[in-house]
Amino acid sequence: MKKTTFAAAAFLVAGTATIAATPAQQKANEAAFDASVSADDQLGWLKTMSSAPNQVGSPHDRENAEFLLARYREFGWDAHIETFQILYPTPISTLVEMVTPQHVVLGGQEPPVPGDATSSNTAGALPPYVAYQGDGDVTAPLVYVNYGMPDDYDALARLGVDVKGKIVIARYGVGWRGLKPKLAQEHGAAGCIIFSDPEDDGYHDGDAYPKGGARPPQGVQRGSVLDMPITPGDPLTPGIGATADAKRLTRATAPTILKIPVLPMSYGDAAKLLAGLDGPIAPRTWQGGLPFTYHAGGGRAVKVHLAVRSDWSLKPIHDVIAMLPGVQADQWVIRGNHHDAWVFGANDPLSGNVAMLSEAKALGNLWKQGWRPQRTIVYASWDGEEPGLLGSTEWAEAHADEIRRKGVIYINSDTNGRGSLDAAGSHDWQHLVNSVAADVIDPETGASAAARARAKLLERAYQGRLARDDPQYIAAEAGADLPLAALGSGSDYTAFLQHLGLPALNLGYGGEDESGGVYHSAYDSFDHETRFDDPGQKYGAALSKTVGRIVLRIADSDTPPQRFGDFAAAVGRYLGEIIKLADSRREGDRLREKMIREDAFRIASDPLHPMLPPPAVMRTPHVELAVLEDSVDRLKASAAGYDAAYADRSSSLTPAQRARLNAMLRDIDQLLMNPAGLPFRPWFQNMVYAPGRFTGYGAKTLPGVREAVEERRFADAIAFAKTIAAALDAYSDRLDAAKALVEGK
Repeated sequence: MKKTTFAAAAFLVAGTATIAATPAQQKANEAAFDASVSADDQLGWLKTMSSAPNQVGSPHDRENAEFLLARYREFGWDAHIETFQILYPTPISTLVEMVTPQHVVLGGQEPPVPGDATSSNTAGALPPYVAYQGDGDVTAPLVYVNYGMPDDYDALARLGVDVKGKIVIARYGVGWRGLKPKLAQEHGAAGCIIFSDPEDDGYHDGDAYPKGGARPPQGVQRGSVLDMPITPGDPLTPGIGATADAKRLTRATAPTILKIPVLPMSYGDAAKLLAGLDGPIAPRTWQGGLPFTYHAGGGRAVKVHLAVRSDWSLKPIHDVIAMLPGVQADQWVIRGNHHDAWVFGANDPLSGNVAMLSEAKALGNLWKQGWRPQRTIVYASWDGEEPGLLGSTEWAEAHADEIRRKGVIYINSDTNGRGSLDAAGSHDWQHLVNSVAADVIDPETGASAAARARAKLLERAYQGRLARDDPQYIAAEAGADLPLAALGSGSDYTAFLQHLGLPALNLGYGGEDESGGVYHSAYDSFDHETRFDDPGQKYGAALSKTVGRIVLRIADSDTPPQRFGDFAAAVGRYLGEIIKLADSRREGDRLREKMIREDAFRIASDPLHPMLPPPAVMRTPHVELAVLEDSVDRLKASAAGYDAAYADRSSSLTPAQRARLNAMLRDIDQLLMNPAGLPFRPWFQNMVYAPGRFTGYGAKTLPGVREAVEERRFADAIAFAKTIAAALDAYSDRLDAAKALVEGK
């Protein structure tokens, strides 16, 4: 394996002081950058890269890696392919059939649709499946579990329905797909089916493909069910790069691989199963978009045979790594998007990948014209993201020490489409993102990307879909910077932010595309993308101009443009949310106890559809959070002090002072890391941002305390209040020292 040490930059003098581009130079560079961004380029690349199935291990996935490598080199980048060997199961055989009340074989590859040139090119595609399920062959009665989340199992218990020994069927949505079979397994289920309900992404959203963009009756959402809330990446090499000679766990001892068989299903097939279920009528909120009443099942009315057998061999993945060396060779601005897909992947991920390739071409043209970045720029096209963030995680783990020493930020994108800018990430970069959004023009309205995003929020509030006390609305109404959303997981920023402590951003346009209707299916194709998601790749070009500006402004700044007051304000909001959560839980606990004492649950229950009372639980105490409140108050003061000092005095810094300041701030986010990690998942070490144990993708902020309150682990909540406070105090110490340096003290 070729190490990414970037020897080509060795001629540069380490420690050379940065010389920021002047505002005029920066504006000229960005104008030249924009002139090199071509939507037509993106369309051509997209058609080539989505012309055949791109799943991990497929010939075309490797061809795409070689295609990208050739383009980067053509654009003037120093580029290579880095290969890892990962455990990736591919199905040998899959079977799902209804046994009773009649025999019906279900499942199979999606059929071609008229007007979609690649939908008949599935000879090299794998059948609909989910990766890292547990092989097995089971026959059992069926139980409908709604979205298959913890609250749904609580509701089933109140209905008197047990899933032990049964096959459960859950609909996609609300929580990440991998939690559905995991929770089913923990409740004793023998197997799991996951289907796409038309209420969520089918004909309730619009006309079905190919007339419209919504999911057609036979569209199937593939995906991974690797237990990524424990750790993403290769399940046999947690914490280390999956090189050829890496020490590996066995499949049996790998904690992130499930034990029960699981398959995905279309709503066309799921309707045949759900229509025949007996048992209690499912709660009103469980009723979906199919034209019958949903029942919970659990009896003998519908019995299902589910069988999966897989090839569990190691397979190669190919990351494409490209570099433009900077004057400061030991400072890296890292940018990534993945290139693997479940089938053709025109929208997910190639819409974002070709936008990134446009950025690389534009930066390469600047390089050829004599521009040199002050910091090294690293572009990465990851492989194996879909099965479990494999390529990015293995690269990050293999180069962990070097990334911690050199990384300034990781900037990610994934899918892209028509609509407004969606930005999430580390909050000290919030003002930079807003500044860039104000300078990029929305291609369909002519307004700035910032103005369009702000208008969308105001419209949601006007329609009653956004609360007037929501920070997003408050900022939009005031014309202030829009808050970044917090990052959980679900894309390639995870290893950098959650495991290594690099700040991260994730950006993309969307909200008006119709890609959700073909998500992870064989219909995520060039034809669907160019008809319903981003005709003409106009928003692909907008994404290139947005991320390109962020890269340029960070790479060429004298000191990276962070504003720490935004981070402190966000942490303060998150602590306020936890305090409100605990208060709300105490009120709910008191009400539950009162209703149990007074037999109110039985009295309120419909005698024709009786429900059992919920079980008694430990009452939520007053969790001692004073130490954390004090640290947040200090953080706000330290951040405000540094920001003010830098705004007032930074122009007078000497080159030596500037170099010391940059060294102090480059790794400040690593102070938020706790080597012991979070409960049940030590790989996740960031004390401010994490994916939730029971959300998968969705973020949990101040997770050590928030999740402990949610899960009634109150001793953990008290302990992690102290742990997080210590991390924030270390962060404040660093800001105080940086302020003193700026002020010449």
